[in-house]
Amino acid sequence: MVQLAELNVSTNKKVGKAMTSTSDAVEFEALYKAGLVPLHACLVGLTWIFHDYFITLEDEIRYIWPMRRGTPKFVFLFGTTALLSSFSTSPRSTCSLAQASHLTSCVAMDPVTRMAGAIGLWSIEIIMQLRVYALYRSSKKIALLNATFFLCSVASFCWLVVYNAQRRSALIAETVRLPLPGCPSLHSGLEWLQWIPATAFEGLLFGFALFKTLRTTASRALHGVKISLLSVVLRDNLLYFFSIGVLLICNNLMVVGVTHIPWFSYSPFHAAMGILTTRMLLNIHKAVAADIDTSLIVRMAQRPHPVSLDFPSPSWQSRLQFWKVAEV
Repeated sequence: MVQLAELNVSTNKKVGKAMTSTSDAVEFEALYKAGLVPLHACLVGLTWIFHDYFITLEDEIRYIWPMRRGTPKFVFLFGTTALLSSFSTSPRSTCSLAQASHLTSCVAMDPVTRMAGAIGLWSIEIIMQLRVYALYRSSKKIALLNATFFLCSVASFCWLVVYNAQRRSALIAETVRLPLPGCPSLHSGLEWLQWIPATAFEGLLFGFALFKTLRTTASRALHGVKISLLSVVLRDNLLYFFSIGVLLICNNLMVVGVTHIPWFSYSPFHAAMGILTTRMLLNIHKAVAADIDTSLIVRMAQRPHPVSLDFPSPSWQSRLQFWKVAEV
């Protein structure tokens, strides 16, 4: 600890004067290590998202590229592009401040990175609302209820971001002058509440999807229809709904400060959201393609003579079919 304090005295005289006690050295070491974690996490997140992109590129070429211009194709491209753009904000903002920190920059970057992550999350929640809307046979009451809670969660998040941003300057005023890698990883005030509204809304969406799936499964079980549990989970996207909720809970645990989970910044969060959204949308297109292939085989088997190719073309994904709930 003493050698660490002496090293910082030689590099920064002001810091050396402030760090004359062992407790100051321990505090500086903790802040320094906490500042290194987001720098490593941003590289891991960037590698992860590009790795998954090349894994799913074949499915994207097969199911997305042949589609005509319309809502399904726009939703996929918008979701993936928006999330990739919001993901790039976190590594840039973190790594650009790795060498030197300024109070104004650190105060500004905090709400910017949170809003970037929120925009990506809101894009996912809009897509999920459309999915729930399709699950409940275009119920306007369900859509209105979800839209109301969604707007409330957005408003709550924005208010909390503004509230915490106004108090961040006083929080990091002393530590920002230390030779730390990036901005100080300090959290206080109501920052731990920022993702609570989004987590609650995600729980609501997951509850709608779970209720519909259980009801459908019970109905089919009464009629003696065998259903694969994994098929149900993947078909109705319960896995993706649940995973987004887990990510939000992890975010809350990082910010609350009472756990041993370090602050990873939002790079892994953005990367995971992008991967989950891409796979969720690709899963929907695969389900539609499988249903069409099955119906085509049945039609051809029922006809004794060759039939003309009057079935859907490679751009089979129509706007209506995309939002329909595929039967398991």
